Amino acid sequence: MRKELEWIKHTRTNLLSLVNNLSIEQLNELSPGFNNNIAWNLGHLVAAQQGVCYVRAGLEPPVGEAFYNLYKPGTKPDHFIDAAELEKIKGLLFSTLEPFEKDYQKGLFVNYRSWTTRYGATLNSIEDAISFLLFHDGFHVGYVMALKRALKEK
Repeated sequence: MRKELEWIKHTRTNLLSLVNNLSIEQLNELSPGFNNNIAWNLGHLVAAQQGVCYVRAGLEPPVGEAFYNLYKPGTKPDHFIDAAELEKIKGLLFSTLEPFEKDYQKGLFVNYRSWTTRYGATLNSIEDAISFLLFHDGFHVGYVMALKRALKEK
């Protein structure tokens, strides 16, 4: 699992480098044809990891229910994400991974409930969930790239 977490960190590092030159307004912009923005996508990556791993195992999301509910699947931006909140999100992209690895090593995910994602992947274990996160993070990197391109087309 260590290798997969390193890949997730690498993907998230690359994602932040894609958007680090954008203004807070650009990160919050809803471009025509899209139902979310770049800032929301960053928060969503954190929430998705919490949901796919913790919530599906019957555990509380360590980031808290309030944060999770803002960015979980099926949500969309409902407020302007200011610089302070954005810095919190950027930190959580990485700070949630080490505790997750420790929780995994402790065997906290033994009650993982099988489910099928909206992409048709059936996840039967926490190991499946970790593999899925690699796909999911990559998918959202592509989405953020499209959102960034839409900003330049204006």
